[in-house]
Amino acid sequence: MSHTNQLKNKVIIITGAASGIGRALAMESAGRGAILSLADRNAEQLHAVHDQLKNTGAEVLSTEADITREDECKKLIDHTINKFGRIDVLINNAGISMRALFEEVDLEVLKRVMAVNFWGAVYCTKHALPALLNTHGSVVGVSSVAGYKGLPGRTGYSASKFALQGFLEVLRIENMKKGLHVLIACPGFTSSNIRNTALSRDGSAQGESPLNESKLMQPEDVARQICDDIEKRKHRIIMTTQGKMTVLLNKFFPKFMDGMVYNHMAKEPDSPFK
Repeated sequence: MSHTNQLKNKVIIITGAASGIGRALAMESAGRGAILSLADRNAEQLHAVHDQLKNTGAEVLSTEADITREDECKKLIDHTINKFGRIDVLINNAGISMRALFEEVDLEVLKRVMAVNFWGAVYCTKHALPALLNTHGSVVGVSSVAGYKGLPGRTGYSASKFALQGFLEVLRIENMKKGLHVLIACPGFTSSNIRNTALSRDGSAQGESPLNESKLMQPEDVARQICDDIEKRKHRIIMTTQGKMTVLLNKFFPKFMDGMVYNHMAKEPDSPFK
């Protein structure tokens, strides 16, 4: 095994823990001996993950929370500290996507995406920060290559990830002499329900994913990489070769990459643009 067991007995908060990458992070962290505080707005799925972890002997606390509300983020942090006495890692994983042309999208869709992907992370981090500074802990943001390169048809999603990465970068710099670790993790397209629940132009759920799920990253692989990089206290990770090439080429040939990204995304089934 490649990990160094540094997460054993660490108190880890994971948002969006009921499914996808969040659930995989919970399972991976538990396997490394971590103490878990899980949050999700889907109570039924959250309880199912909670029970599954308890059956493995993991120590786990679950809090039903809508992270778009600051008071519920504060409740999550308070519950964790009251139960375990400290916080070692905060993984801001909860996220939502969207797929529509900006020309056609209802602006409430963009507000919703920003509320989950950006403000949810800000609220949780704000209230957890004193405890994390006490433990010289880690703040993790699960971002995307869409936080480096704008993806057509996903204005709200890309904007939220650009904002998240800017926020986390400043957080790292402000606290670089205080022992706080900040990781920006960028998976590739991952086989999870984020695209099935992605918002269409009127705010309804997209439903079927336009991507071939069998060719995507698996949540377990993403979780393993993130946990490894928390242990190594890395600053950022881009998890796919395609993602790394996109970021590198965009630095030197941004106009060329505009065309490449447009053509690639236009090939999606039912693409909103051609």
